[in-house]
Amino acid sequence: MSRPRIVIVGAGFAGYRTARTLSRLTRHQADITLLNPTDYFLYLPLLPQVAAGILEPRRVTVSLSGSLPRVRLVLGEAHGIDLDAHTVRYTGPEGGEGTLPFDRLVLAAGSVNKLLPIPGVAEHAHGFRGLPEALYLRDHVTRQVELAAAARDREECAARCTFVVVGAGYTGTEVAAHGAMYTDAQVRRHPMRTGMRPRWMLLDVAPRVLPEMDERLSVTADRVLRQRGVDVRMGTSVKEATHDGVVLTDGTTVGTRTLVWCVGVRPDPLVESLGLPMESGRLLVDPHLQVPGRPELFACGDVAAVPDLTRPGEFTPMTAQHAWRHGKVCAQNVAASLGIGERRPYRHRDLGFVVDLGGAKAAANPLGLPMSGPAAGAVTRGYHLAAMPGNRVRVAADWVLDAVLPRQAVQLGLVRSWSVPLESASPEVARVPGRPEQRDGDAVPAGGPAGAPGGDTPDQRPDPPGGESAKQQSGGEPAKDQSGGEPARNQPGGEPAKNQPGGEPAKNQPGGEPAKNQSHAPRATGKPRPPGKSDRPGKARKPTRAAGASRSAGPGADPGPEPPENQSAPGPDIAPGPVKRTDGRTAEGDS
Repeated sequence: MSRPRIVIVGAGFAGYRTARTLSRLTRHQADITLLNPTDYFLYLPLLPQVAAGILEPRRVTVSLSGSLPRVRLVLGEAHGIDLDAHTVRYTGPEGGEGTLPFDRLVLAAGSVNKLLPIPGVAEHAHGFRGLPEALYLRDHVTRQVELAAAARDREECAARCTFVVVGAGYTGTEVAAHGAMYTDAQVRRHPMRTGMRPRWMLLDVAPRVLPEMDERLSVTADRVLRQRGVDVRMGTSVKEATHDGVVLTDGTTVGTRTLVWCVGVRPDPLVESLGLPMESGRLLVDPHLQVPGRPELFACGDVAAVPDLTRPGEFTPMTAQHAWRHGKVCAQNVAASLGIGERRPYRHRDLGFVVDLGGAKAAANPLGLPMSGPAAGAVTRGYHLAAMPGNRVRVAADWVLDAVLPRQAVQLGLVRSWSVPLESASPEVARVPGRPEQRDGDAVPAGGPAGAPGGDTPDQRPDPPGGESAKQQSGGEPAKDQSGGEPARNQPGGEPAKNQPGGEPAKNQPGGEPAKNQSHAPRATGKPRPPGKSDRPGKARKPTRAAGASRSAGPGADPGPEPPENQSAPGPDIAPGPVKRTDGRTAEGDS
């Protein structure tokens, strides 16, 4: 008798924990396959430290094959699910397609950037949900400070050394806190000719920083940010983004080349195509994380609306802490469905929040006990070391070295602006020239534009949600002239954030027409796939309609590596110049 086949889609906090627990429970009594676009699990809470030069990129990654020895890893992005035939269709990293049969399917695809209809944001902002975006932000911020230091014009210097972060949740707050320390250190070593200093702005429509946390922790974070010179503006957001700056909702115009979008996330649209009951874009499941009427289908993490048994009538928020716990319970219930062990409902106990503010500063309330200062910093870093499934010694060593040695402020130029578009459904995979990407049923070469870094999402943090308050931000038609940290070409839009339950998933998000000289390939089979789509570090591609229907990817087609007509090729450290949309369509977003 053949062994049951279990397929897990996504290797984020929920998917990784499910695979690890299942491999221990089944012990070769089942074939476990993990489908993910990357070969690593990404510990997202420490991503701001990668952008700030504290940690090396590989420190926050854990090898899937190395840490899951009894799990078969398949690199690829799911683009179709046939629940009746019990198959998952996927596209591999080199364009090849395959099919995975299953007896039990676990959907743990995670979340994607939340989109808002604010003019210019799609073209000029960048997210902060994967290693490519963190590396891009580090290079971009370093370059802007160096260019500002060399600039003789005071206005240009001010714009280049002004960094705007939208969203005062976990990610936005940490990015601003770490970013201010990083740029101040650069300027101390290389003072600007104009005598100016870097300026960081943190915006949010909420009345205070970290609005969903205890007010005492919010006050602590606000105080630390202001002491470091961060311009904290609550009740304010971006009304429009242009190539040279942003217009705020209070009418103020701020010159900047950097817009970091940390407003919020939404569940991966993968689950929409299944045609099953949904709640705010998430797949409805019972307390055992099983989809009613589909005994073979389980869901956990950001894509699952899990009843909160401690708060009747509510669902658990989209946070890393919940996703990690979902994974364990989901694995136990999948094993129970195969006759191994017993089922159990998902119940949780809040462990508290930790927010790393850089240096020895942090805000934390472990087990409900509010803390600040060095004590909170020690608790925060201790929590991360305990929560990480690997690389603890290397991370601790980097922290020690950062405390005694200056950081290396250099730009490697490995990730270009167009490689990390805000609207990317797969922020953990950078777009590369010549890579076949699918858009609206047509295969086109990859390569394109993007904007500036943003923040993390709820399930990216092992702590309960902090939440970004972006729901009430106003917006209009996206601006045609692209702006942002680095000019980019035909950039799609989107938006990330942290610890904030995602709103309604944006559907049919527009994409630009393929750039000149790019030919359309024949319509691809299955669902069109956005560049390297997947959930956060473990998110795999979304399935299509329940019976294998195809789903449109969303982000616009990326231009090839050649710059647009009448535009000179970029230098080694300059991103391609902006290109206006040619299709005349406007970008839709979340409301």
